[in-house]
Amino acid sequence: MKTSKAKVKILHIINGEFFSGAERVQDVLALSLPGYDYEVGFVCLKPVKFAANRVSKVPLYEVPMKSKFDLACVKEIAAIARRDQYAVIHSHTPRAVLLGRLAAWMAGLPLVHHVHSPTTRDTENLLRNYINAMMERLSLIGVSQLIPVSKSLEAYLQKQGWPRTKITTAANGVVTPGPLPERLPPSSEWVIGSVALFRPRKGLEVLLQTLADLKQMGKTVRLRAVGPFETLEYEKTIKALAIRLGVADMIDWIGFVQKIELEFHKMDVMTLPSLFGEGMPMVILEAMATGVPVVASNVEGIPEVLEHGQTGLVVPAGDAQQLAKVIAELMDGKYQWASMREKAYQLQVANFSDRSMAKAVAGVYDAILKK
Repeated sequence: MKTSKAKVKILHIINGEFFSGAERVQDVLALSLPGYDYEVGFVCLKPVKFAANRVSKVPLYEVPMKSKFDLACVKEIAAIARRDQYAVIHSHTPRAVLLGRLAAWMAGLPLVHHVHSPTTRDTENLLRNYINAMMERLSLIGVSQLIPVSKSLEAYLQKQGWPRTKITTAANGVVTPGPLPERLPPSSEWVIGSVALFRPRKGLEVLLQTLADLKQMGKTVRLRAVGPFETLEYEKTIKALAIRLGVADMIDWIGFVQKIELEFHKMDVMTLPSLFGEGMPMVILEAMATGVPVVASNVEGIPEVLEHGQTGLVVPAGDAQQLAKVIAELMDGKYQWASMREKAYQLQVANFSDRSMAKAVAGVYDAILKK
């Protein structure tokens, strides 16, 4: 780790509407990059959840967009970058890079763009995905470097036509809270955790069917669902489905929490049955860091973290029956619960820490600034 006292300032442009996986990446980078001679400032385009829940205390400039295509704030972002002597502009979403590209041009600064998920597979709305992908592609003309969070996203960018020289992968990382706490697998009821910003692509319908299947098998389980719903309409749809499947009384809807690590200690296994659109989910890494075995679908960057039967369990996306089968096998001892949590913890510490992520991102800045 570098020890120089002089720190270069990097201006990150983020949405800030939620405080979910990508936002936690941004917050962890703000905490960790000073160890590599960089300081972060945030421009927040939708200052809702991020501003209130971040841990970092770095400068945060609220520059709200009035609409999806409001470009009036570009001048303000460029003025902030010049006035406060930022050296690089770093964007994190298609909306952020649209503004970031223009602001970087006005301020005469290099632009870096973080790719957290495949834009063409980000939502269920194909038209919206297409528009966002086209907008992102045009905004990235002249970008200095792209930072995908997984090898799967690196391959996605190359398929989009980006040269290898423009891509530097920086795997997501989380703060390891401490030594692996000693725990034994439960002897009776198992608590199945799920942590997400709940929206259709997270596969919550699959998980509810899995609960029903486990109930039919005679397994004693309870779902602890942590996180907000993206919309009130989707929340109503999911809770109505839980009633129809006869599992509503098996679910604790916790909602949004700031200190997510405390929730993992209440889970015996963590599930992420996403259907698509996952770069490298922070919740998987956070579960590994607290010693909670993970069962997740085989989409995008998830198999890069979880080796089936060793550091976690991987199932086909959308397959509730297989998800129920694997969880039941874990409960029955086919997979070694204690060994899995130990191996996952060691892997997180070695390869997916806050330091490893910050070091990789700092390396991108070093190359651009020729440090």
